[in-house]
Amino acid sequence: MTDSVDVFEDERQVVEKIHESRGRIERELGKVIIGQREATHQLLISLFAGGHCLITGAPGLAKTLLVRTIAQVFHLRFQRIQFTPDLMPADITGTEILEETSDGRRRLQFVKGPIFANVVLADEINRTPPKTQAALLEAMQEHQVTAAGVRYPLEEPFFVLATQNPIEMEGTYPLPEAQLDRFMFNVIVDYLPEDDEVAVVSQTTSRKSEPIEPLFDGPDVLKFHDVVRKVPIAEELVRHAVQLSAATRPGPAAPDFINQWVSWGAGLRAAQSLVLGAKARALLAGRFHATPEDVRALVHPTLRHRVLLGYRAEADGVTVDAVIDRLLEHMKGPLS
Repeated sequence: MTDSVDVFEDERQVVEKIHESRGRIERELGKVIIGQREATHQLLISLFAGGHCLITGAPGLAKTLLVRTIAQVFHLRFQRIQFTPDLMPADITGTEILEETSDGRRRLQFVKGPIFANVVLADEINRTPPKTQAALLEAMQEHQVTAAGVRYPLEEPFFVLATQNPIEMEGTYPLPEAQLDRFMFNVIVDYLPEDDEVAVVSQTTSRKSEPIEPLFDGPDVLKFHDVVRKVPIAEELVRHAVQLSAATRPGPAAPDFINQWVSWGAGLRAAQSLVLGAKARALLAGRFHATPEDVRALVHPTLRHRVLLGYRAEADGVTVDAVIDRLLEHMKGPLS
């Protein structure tokens, strides 16, 4: 009995730490990042839930700086990989080299690549061909790398935060659906309002930014992951998440606008991401239970990279976010 009470007390302390940390995290990020509050919030939710994140936006919007700063706040080992057209899979995972031992013999030694870190920034991931993009698949899903038949586990916690340029830009390779589905969220980083842009220019041209103070460490993040999964959520909310995901798939049961505009819908991972994200969002708000608002607030970042539009949508000038807006209007929440 005493042990169970102690465990409950530990979890309560972790929940309080998560809630109290939100303001401190935002203050630390605010030392170098101005604006982008919604994008930052979604990134934090994915980190607390243990999911990978895709960050989409035009060049020069501080996507890389945002990821590096979050890694500093959580005191996690950070590696940045610049994806280019000539990048090879071994440049990411590592390679075997031939070395000579002290007794004159030669042997193959595996040299770990930059994927062996806590936070891996895949910068401009859609600048490299699909073969190299696929090198991330095993690491993202299994948290391990296989080289020459030997498996090398990655250090926990492990996150891939990938930035990508809009696919309309020249020299980009759209990520395959199988890899897109492994990202929990697709976070949009857009241009700032004029006042925020003035503040950015003033800050970056006048003085050095204040140093970032680490607030947590790797074991803290692993505790956060464990507690997030224990947050209670009503079965009707889980069912709503499943229904939202299933409604994006064209077919006899789908809404007319889905059949008209969508060629491929979201799979089961979308509902899992919605539920896990809702639990993490609840903890960040200081609640130990998820609500319909927690689920519906994360529908856009969860679905926008999992819903593939057809030619009719392109001809009609319809965006994926517009389809998701229509879906949310069509699918009312459990308590609506």
